[in-house]
Parts: sequence; structure tokens; C-alpha cells
Amino acid sequence: MIKKGTIISSLGGQYKVASDGEEYICAAKGAFRAKEITPYCGDNVSFEVSESSMPVIMDISQRKNEIIRPPLANLDQIVFVISTCEPIPNLLLLDKFMAVAEYKGIASAVVFTKTDKAPADKYVGIYSNICPTFTVNNISGDGCEQVKNALSGKFSALAGNSGSGKSSLLNNICPELNIETSEISRKLGRGKHTTRRIDIYKLGNGGYIADTPGFSTFETNMYDIIFKDELVHCFKEFSEYTDKCMFHDCSHTKEKGCAVIEAVEAGLISKSRHHSYCVMYEEAAKIAPWEQKKRK
Repeated sequence: MIKKGTIISSLGGQYKVASDGEEYICAAKGAFRAKEITPYCGDNVSFEVSESSMPVIMDISQRKNEIIRPPLANLDQIVFVISTCEPIPNLLLLDKFMAVAEYKGIASAVVFTKTDKAPADKYVGIYSNICPTFTVNNISGDGCEQVKNALSGKFSALAGNSGSGKSSLLNNICPELNIETSEISRKLGRGKHTTRRIDIYKLGNGGYIADTPGFSTFETNMYDIIFKDELVHCFKEFSEYTDKCMFHDCSHTKEKGCAVIEAVEAGLISKSRHHSYCVMYEEAAKIAPWEQKKRK
């Protein structure tokens, strides 16, 4: 019998597939390995069920998007969880991952945690005009309901530095999950890793959410490199100004008559976001020509 479902967990070459209110532990058919196809959490699949053997995933539907590490497919949004302190926000890292999400056509949202320890106002001022932005206190639960509403009916991934409060946020949003959390390691200045594998959780409001490892493992492969000519499109607040520059080939980093730089100076674009763009542009400019040809 052939059934259809969605992969909600993977571990050791076995996949948990949700289908019509039931869950099945499945193997992947051998031909996938020969074709270098790896099923991802979030994949919509067809699988064969028999009485004599483990169910087998036979086909994977075309993905609307994917990220490589952690391996997730068909995301509606990535929710970046950033602590206001312990660890302090790394805005360059956040901006890099938001650019990757934009490049892949995945919406972003940002949640600033630990507002009981440090204010988030200056960060909210930067990101609230770019994407949905929230502040939460995981101790009192303030702000968690707003985040829960933003997850409703969507397949989302939580991503952020270890110790940022992802697991605590999930527990506040969906207490029945009772996800393991750890205290901050003050000696190291970072959190202990509590997320050891990717699981997709069904939320009570109809959404699904994946709790992912920290930013250090949120990676993409070489084909997801953002080249310098494509980068500006990944900073969507620039779009209002890019066609007003003096030069049509403006890089928006240092040129005279650049409307983007003028908007930064006027306070219409965040200085930190423009700094992140300039850093990424400089990195992209160093990409070897053979890499660019490989994309084509």
C-alpha cells in the first residue's frame, strides 16, 4: 500500500513520517543512495507499507526550498532566536543568515530573548522594518503568545546561537513538548548544546516547527554562495534606493552618489545592516572565478 506523508524526524538512516494522524518509521529505498538523494525533514514523500517489512520511502516530492545543514526542506520561515545578552548578539552573523534565507526565498522573523536581563529596543529598531520582530521573556512568558501566533499554519525552523533560549521558547509556546534545556556555561560564555538532532513538532495552532542546532551548524553548500552582484537583493530594505544611485553598476559600498549610502547617513537604513552588507560584499568579491562559472 502506498501512502503519502511528511518526514518529521530522521536519525541513523531511519525516518519518522507523519501520515493521516499516524507515524511510521521508514527506511529510504536503496536507489536514493546511488543517486545521491538524501531525504530531509520537511520532505513530502510517498512510502510503501507492507506487513512483512519496514515501510520504505519510494519518492520525494519536489522541494520549494532547502537548507543543507541542518537538512530541512519546504520551510515557510526561519525564526532567528537572538539573546540580548549571554551570549551577546552577533548582528553580522544574523545578517548573513537572513541574507541566505532571503536568497533561498524563505521568510525571516527575529525573536530577541532575555529581555529581563537586557533591553532589546535598539535591536528591534534595526529589524522591525525588515521582518516580523518579537521580544520575549522566557521566565515570565511575556511575548511568547505573539511568537506562537506568528507560527500558526506555517512550517518554521528555530535557529540561533546555543544558549539563546530556543528550547525555553519552545517550551513556553508548547509546554507539552517538555524539551530539554541547559543553563549557560559562564566559563565558556556560551550555551551547552541541548539540541542533538532535528525534530519537527506539531503545534496546537496548526503549525509545525523544527528545533535546529546552533548557528555554527547552519550552513549551506558551495552552490548556495551568494555572489556580489546578487547580494544587494538579499538586503530588501535597500531596494527602495538601488535604482537611484548615480552609477548603474554601483556596489553600494563606497561610491559617490550612492543612494543606499545616503539613506544610511540619513538614518533610513541601519548602519549595522549596511556594515554587514559591506563585509559580505568584500567576501563575495574574493570568490574564485571558477566558482562563478560552476554556478552557470
